[in-house]
Amino acid sequence: MLVTGPRLAYALVLLTMVAAAVAAVGRLGHGRQIAVAVARAAVQLAAVSLLITAIVTSLWATAAFVAVMCAVASGTSARRITRGRHGWWAAVPIAAGSLPVVVGLLLAGLLPLRGIAVVPVAGILIGGAMTATSLAGRRALDELTGRWGEVEAALALGLLPRDAALLVCRPAAAQALIPALDQTRTVGLVTLPGAYVGVLLGGASPVAAGITQLFVLVGLLAVESVAVVLTVELVARGRLQRR
Repeated sequence: MLVTGPRLAYALVLLTMVAAAVAAVGRLGHGRQIAVAVARAAVQLAAVSLLITAIVTSLWATAAFVAVMCAVASGTSARRITRGRHGWWAAVPIAAGSLPVVVGLLLAGLLPLRGIAVVPVAGILIGGAMTATSLAGRRALDELTGRWGEVEAALALGLLPRDAALLVCRPAAAQALIPALDQTRTVGLVTLPGAYVGVLLGGASPVAAGITQLFVLVGLLAVESVAVVLTVELVARGRLQRR
């Protein structure tokens, strides 16, 4: 899809500089993080590109790689939600939302038991669970911090701590599903997502590519819904909290 060569490298550097500069000028506070994220992405993709052939030819290596993806996703969400020692709870919604779907697809025979099929599907679902967990956790804790007076009022009325917290944080945390909902509603009209394009370029028919993309979108909605519900529950029960 892209012409590789020096010009592509220059374009990547230029786009990174523009993104970092705009974030800095707009005082978004993420200028340095943008540059670091791009550098990490380049190194990680280079490493995966070199290792992917060996990974996908072994089921044990594939399972280990999926476990690594879960661990990295959990660590990323934990840092986004809280810097405290309770951050490891972020692994629960990520694993519970994504891994059962992957296992279910394998048991149903819909997903071939081959690394080349398992790795990308697991990566998409784990990535969606990570995003939903991070967004839901941050929004829920922000609401609890900013509206703690309402929580105390609910407690004074006799509500249990979990129920009082849910009244405040659940509506805000539910907004974590908006990106997945918007992507599903506008697919084919605004964007042609990666799964569709990848399957199409791989030689499949447009119909097969469309079915694959629909499966990815529906799977992401299911995974992210589970992740958001579990994240909100963990916040309400005080498992995920800030220092």
